[in-house]
Formats: sequence, structure tokens, C-alpha cells
Amino acid sequence: MTDPVPEKPARRPRYAGKNPRSFHEKYKEHQPDRYADDVAKVLAGGKTPAGMHRPIMVQEILVQLAPRPGEIAVDCTLGYGGHAKELLAAVQPGGRLLGVDADPIELPKTEARLRALGYPAESLVVRRMNFAGVLQFISSEAPAGADLLLADLGLSSMQIDNPERGFTFKSDGPLDMRMNCEHGQPASALLSKLEVDDFAELLVKNADLLHAEHLANAILQAHEAQPLMTTQSLAAVVRQACLRLPTDADRSPDDIVRGVFQTLRIAVNDEFGALDTFLRNLPYCMRPGGRIAVLTFHSGEDRRVKEAFKAGLQSGLYASVSKDVIRTSREEQHANPRSSSAKLRIAIRGE
Repeated sequence: MTDPVPEKPARRPRYAGKNPRSFHEKYKEHQPDRYADDVAKVLAGGKTPAGMHRPIMVQEILVQLAPRPGEIAVDCTLGYGGHAKELLAAVQPGGRLLGVDADPIELPKTEARLRALGYPAESLVVRRMNFAGVLQFISSEAPAGADLLLADLGLSSMQIDNPERGFTFKSDGPLDMRMNCEHGQPASALLSKLEVDDFAELLVKNADLLHAEHLANAILQAHEAQPLMTTQSLAAVVRQACLRLPTDADRSPDDIVRGVFQTLRIAVNDEFGALDTFLRNLPYCMRPGGRIAVLTFHSGEDRRVKEAFKAGLQSGLYASVSKDVIRTSREEQHANPRSSSAKLRIAIRGE
């Protein structure tokens, strides 16, 4: 009797060209543990591997928050877990990390990565929720308050790069943009409810876009004629509208498309409403002397954080706040261009 012939491993799907281009074809980048050398090459080229997020200003945040063993740390936006990994390590032994994220797709993956680090199970508590409600979470897990807290308000690369989430116009996908895809309405549905004046106001408030009324009118007219259900159909309408705009040296067509997408994403997820609630409750999350770091990525966010910290300082809720923002280094901006717009502000809870 002859030995059975071993089955050949299944061939990976073919893709056009020398290198994979679409998100789902980049199988090596999706398996960083197995293809570490390939992922290292992507990182060395100043790019973010598909399905991975590169934490921003890690060392600067650690210096400002100064985590110590035994303390309670809070990461209000876990994302991929890059910051959380460092904070969790820094508060050992005896400390705990409370982590929050609203994304039902990415949160289980991140929790699994953090659990795999091997720290005691009780040192990590994870809750799926919007960070606007973090006060209730902290009150239940740490009634005396947290020692240090980080809120990274940036969109994770896993969300940006995955065309199925609808955040990017570089690949076609459903016009969704929800952080929590189990709740709320997608961007395509929001477009059906907006009036031109209201949409124009959002374009100014959420993205500082000029010629907002012209853009709003063009987008909503196109949506009424043929519902815009995909990311690239919206991007095409915006680019077409850009051809009829006065020359604007400060904004390229892609910048304007990016601004429209940012406007809809903020509106779909009520990001400013959530941020306002979070900032209002933030001082009451902390022990006296507790350290807070908030990382923002556009002017609307930063303005709200700056004003809330200033008001808290005047009322005595904060003992000190950073006078100036901390920016990413030139080296980090070169290695990770997505970090270039980041602004870090610090506050210390008053006695």
C-alpha cells in the first residue's frame, strides 16, 4: 500500500500587476507576525501596512502622562492598541488599564492583542462604548478616579484603509462612515435628509471648506438625481464640482474631496457632540493631580479641547493646562505622513 500523496497548499488569489494594490489582497500586511520582514519594509517606506494603525507621539505622550506602577490608566479610544500597549506595560505591576472603543469590528481584535501580552487578566478592562460615556465606566471601575487618561481622536488606519467601512475615496466601497456599523445611519442616508443650507453649514463647520454652498448644492442635486451609494461616486461628483470653483491655491480637488468626506464622517457619528460631552465630564473622571492627554487632528477638535481646558483652568477644575500644542517631530512626520496634522494638549486635574 502506497503512502497518500500530501495535498498541495491552496494557491493565493492572483492579482493584477507585480504587487497587490487593494486592501484585501495585501495578505502579508494583514499577517504581520508571519511576514515581519515584509511589514518592516512597508514601515520603512513611510507607509502604514494594511489593517494596522501606527500610534502617534507615543514617547511624547508617555513623558507627559508619566505612568507609574500601580496606577489606573484610561485609553478612551483604543483603536489598534498601540498607545494602550505602552500604558498597560508602564502601570505594571499592580496597575490597570481601562480601555474604550465603539468599533465592534476592531475592538475584539485589539483586546485579543493586549491579552496576548500576558499581563494579569484583571489588569485590563475593556468596554465597547462611545468615549462620551467614559465617566460612567470609570466611576464603576475606579470610583476614586483615574491617574492618567489618553484620548486619541484620530481615525484608525484600519478604518481608513478598509473600503468596506466607507471612510476612504481611494477605493470604492459603500458610502457608510459609521464608527459603529451596528447603529445610526450611513452617510448615504444622511445625504437624503440634508437641505443645501444645512449641508453648507456643516462643510464650513466640520472642514473649513470654502464655496460650501456651491459644493452642497452640487452634491445634493446629484444625489437626488441618482442616489450616491458608494465612496467613489461621491468623490466623482465633488471633483466635477471643483471644476466650476474659482481657483483655490490652498486646496486641491483631492483636499476638497477629503474635506467633504470628513464633514460627513463627523456628522454621521456626531463626533463634535460626543467630544463636547466628553470634555464636559472629563475633569470628574480624574483623581486630583491626574494627567490628561488629548490628541486631535483638525481645527474643530483642537478648538474645543483648547477652550474646555482654558475654562477648566479658570474654574479651578484644572491645576494647569498646556499653553501650546505639542506637534509631531519632523522624523515622525517623514516616517508616518498621517501624523503631520496631530496636535497634543495636556491638562492636570486640580486639587
